[in-house]
Amino acid sequence: MGLSTDLFDYNLPEELIAQHPAAKRDGSRMMVLNRITGETQILPFPAIKEFLHSGDLLVSNDTKVMSCRLYGHKNGDLAGAKFEALQIELIPGSSGDAWQVMLKPGKRAKVGTLVRLLDQNGNLSQYEFVVKERLADGTFAVQFNSADYVELQRVCGHLPLPPYIQRAANAGDDERYQTVFAHYYGAVAAPTAGLHFTTEILQELREKGIQETTLTLHVGPGTFKPVSVANVTKHVMHTEHYVLPPNTADLIAATHRNGHKILAVGTTTVRVLESCAMPDGGVKSGSGSTNIFLYPPYQPKVADMLLTNFHLPKSTLLMLVSTYADREMVLAAYERAVAEKMRFYSYGDCMLLV
Repeated sequence: MGLSTDLFDYNLPEELIAQHPAAKRDGSRMMVLNRITGETQILPFPAIKEFLHSGDLLVSNDTKVMSCRLYGHKNGDLAGAKFEALQIELIPGSSGDAWQVMLKPGKRAKVGTLVRLLDQNGNLSQYEFVVKERLADGTFAVQFNSADYVELQRVCGHLPLPPYIQRAANAGDDERYQTVFAHYYGAVAAPTAGLHFTTEILQELREKGIQETTLTLHVGPGTFKPVSVANVTKHVMHTEHYVLPPNTADLIAATHRNGHKILAVGTTTVRVLESCAMPDGGVKSGSGSTNIFLYPPYQPKVADMLLTNFHLPKSTLLMLVSTYADREMVLAAYERAVAEKMRFYSYGDCMLLV
């Protein structure tokens, strides 16, 4: 007997989907859910300090969102067909010029189609790509005329805000859709639980004796994909690249050995920790790809607490959260969040499961 996807559905009024970040980075509300009792309380985000103690460890994802949304015209003709491309990842073995991309409109993207890219001001740039192949999942392999993708994105790229944010990215998003942990360029979506932290809050946590460490998971577009099959166990999970450094593995082992707690900042962090988990609650350092799919009755082995934003109905992320507390408890908390008009999704409020 499988697990029904409908068990992870809930009703969300559209007006609660945050279209802009809070006025201040740490200005969101935080719902605290007690994983044992189901009790909830709503506090300002800076109150997170009250739930961490000297010796505890904060583990965050230090991926950085690429400016990987590109616009262009077929054959460089401004009067011709328009294309929108989203660079997902480098094709293995590429020197930097061959990418897997999502293309709109996909039906017009034939093998051999040449698209000249527009710069930030909407003028034709020197950059272009040629469609090489349509891949099995509906994405495309394309070849750019430059391997310097960082410079290409600097000239032509736009931040790829999530599909439920009904506006174009602006200059403010360049700062606010990156976390203070962001370091390694490679994600197409932000690890949004980290968006609430400021350098000041991190300093206050250090002064309290809380340790910090990072890992990397380059978040892909599959993170937004709802589960469309009726049976959760039949869902095919997307794959993402990760790095878990040796010093992070050492800190995790030492924290548990000394009887302290680990807080995972975001579901992306949990996915790496559980992909690398060992039976004793430690983790094995290394790098690779993961398509781990966590859903009840799975019990997370590494992190004792989870900070996360509020997720889409029927999403793999909501299912992951339901491995930290009973599904009914999580959905009751979501119901309260809706009643309290908390803000949902990437730029929204957050939940701390303790």
